[in-house]
Formats: sequence, structure tokens, C-alpha cells
Amino acid sequence: MKTNPRGHPGFTKMELAVLILLILAVAVIAAPVLFRPGHRAPDRTEALNNIKQISVMLFEFDADYGSLPDDKTALEVKQRNKTDFTLTGQYSNDYFRQLLVGGGGKSEKPFWCKTAQSPKKNREDDFSSQAKTLEAGEVGFSYIMASPSKGQSANDEPLRPVVVAASDQFRADWTFDPDAFAGKAVVLRLDNSATPMQIRQNDKKVSTGVAGKTLGDSGDNTVWGSGVNPVLKAPQPIGKSK
Repeated sequence: MKTNPRGHPGFTKMELAVLILLILAVAVIAAPVLFRPGHRAPDRTEALNNIKQISVMLFEFDADYGSLPDDKTALEVKQRNKTDFTLTGQYSNDYFRQLLVGGGGKSEKPFWCKTAQSPKKNREDDFSSQAKTLEAGEVGFSYIMASPSKGQSANDEPLRPVVVAASDQFRADWTFDPDAFAGKAVVLRLDNSATPMQIRQNDKKVSTGVAGKTLGDSGDNTVWGSGVNPVLKAPQPIGKSK
């Protein structure tokens, strides 16, 4: 450092260059820390809050229809409510729609959580048509059934998962996006508990902590046992038709 003509300290060009290089080096080192998945924890908190609201709707529906949403309850919902809405299909949107049409659900907003496939919140509730009710992009949660057409029941094994997020690229293969919620999956179980669970780095699946089993595994040492082959219904991606 040198003294300028007025007696105040200043920097030489060389010192300024070194200072700039130091600042750049610190920025490069700090970037992974600033943008690591842990900084998406608020999104996970919002997802947990929303999944708890879905839980209330699910168990009210079960009390009213004798089962969580499935192909059989869809028929009853249609008969009771005189609707031609699509209430079954390959996506969670279809089955969650039963909670709004025939259940106690009053808002679409709890079905949303921030994922790579649903980056924007649904701005308003609109049940005016099939096309507007839980349309693609308005749902971030996957729904788990006991089979392709049969839903679970509130009286089933309490540790079984029923709603989860965030499915990796909205695939129905039980893989999860570790970037969505700080390396965790958000899981609602039949005992009404909503918890974050660690996503494995090697295969993007969620371990149950028992004998290497994952959420979707059935058979011995699983919550599903040998008589159930659970089916995960992922949300409808934007741009994908029925």
C-alpha cells in the first residue's frame, strides 16, 4: 500500500488486482454453500404444511366413502355429485380431484408444492370445469394406491405411505428429486404423520431403514407385506395429456 499525495492510504494497481482475485476466489468457494439443497428447506416446510392439509381431506373422505380415493369411490362420487369429471387415471391429479368434487376439500392450493415440474403456485381456485380442476402443474404430490384400481384405507398398516413428494421428473417409479426439498422426500403415512425422509444418492429412492428396503418395496420386512403391490400415481406434468 502506498500513500497518495494528500496523505491518505490507497491501493496500487497490483494490490487492487490481488484483492479482486481474492474476492472472486471466495465467491467460487462460497457458491456451493449458498446454493446447496439446504437453502430449499423453506420449500420443504411448505410442502409439509400442504401435505397435512391433504391428510385432513383424505381421512374425511375415507370416513364418508369407506376408502381413500380409488376407482370404486370414483363411481360413488360421480353418482352423489352428478358430475362427469375424470376422477381416475394414471395421475395423482385424477384421484385427488375426488377430494374436491366429493369430499370436504375447498381449495386446490394444498395439492401444490414447488418442484421442477410445478414451479408456479396455482393462483386461484377454479372448479368450473374438468380442465380447470387440478390441471397439470397444479399438483406436486404423488398418490399411493394398494393396486392400480384400489385405494388404501385408514385402517390399513399405519406406517404405509399414502402421499409423497417430490417424484423425480414426475415419474411413477418411486424415485425422488433430491434437489426439491434439501435432499429429503416429504412423506404422509396412514397414521397421519408427515415427515421428511432422506433420499439415497445412488438410486434416488427412499430407504425405510429396514434390510435395505425402500418405500415402494413389498414382501418381507416391509410395511406392505407380501399381499400388496403398491402403485404410485405421479402428478400430471405440464404438456402431458391423459
